Amino acid sequence: MVKLQVRRRRKTRPARERKTPSTRQQVLGWLVHAYTATGMVFAALIAVLLVRGNPADFRMAFLLMAIATIVDATDGTLARKVRIKEAVPGFDGRRLDDIIDYLTYTFLPIGLIWRAGILPAGYEPWLILALLASVYGFCQVQAKTDDGYFLGFPSLWNVVALYVYALPFGPWVSLGLIITLAFMTFVPSKYLYPSLPGRFNRFITILGIPWAIALGWVIYRLPVTLGAALDSTTLAIAWVSLGYPILYMGASWAITLAHWTRPRPSGETGDRTE
Repeated sequence: MVKLQVRRRRKTRPARERKTPSTRQQVLGWLVHAYTATGMVFAALIAVLLVRGNPADFRMAFLLMAIATIVDATDGTLARKVRIKEAVPGFDGRRLDDIIDYLTYTFLPIGLIWRAGILPAGYEPWLILALLASVYGFCQVQAKTDDGYFLGFPSLWNVVALYVYALPFGPWVSLGLIITLAFMTFVPSKYLYPSLPGRFNRFITILGIPWAIALGWVIYRLPVTLGAALDSTTLAIAWVSLGYPILYMGASWAITLAHWTRPRPSGETGDRTE
């Protein structure tokens, strides 16, 4: 007797329909995007201040850069809370964020370095290297690694601009620092991402609080008249605060070297989650 095997037809499940967001969720989503877009307003104001080009305008430009950084550091949390992709599926907030970040973290800080005359006369075109390096970094598919790091120097030119403006590095040291950091954008090294989970990230974030307060004070005390310098107390605070970026860079490179020298199992080709 021949046994007939009857195949059961798999029931095809209907495609999962996208749930239509409620009016409240859509409003909240657009409010988050509007919050992110305030960075563009700050960018426009900074551009106006750079055109004016007075010490008081530079101080206000640094203040607006700091506010734009706060917006950038907090809008992601808000977006996740309202489930932004579900609330406003037709609008790419990440692209908006990248546009604003390039302006406030790179283009305008580099413009301030040029406008303030920080570099040696005739060597200003080297700033284009920083602009191009940052474009390269922003356009990388893996600008952030799967295991939670920035890949290459993370274009923190607003911080660089503040230090070379406030501290008496001198034109040539400032130029060397900018060229070095620009080239480090192309090196596939890992840099800490403080807003992500992890014990060391939490440690860096906690240390970043007094550092941010110190920088806020330095910005507040920046001279508003041509030829004036920071008072001795604020200058000392600025020098001490430099320890935090040095710690950040040192820790990031220690992690990078540990990753480069770590033995890999045979056949492993990609990065592993650490």
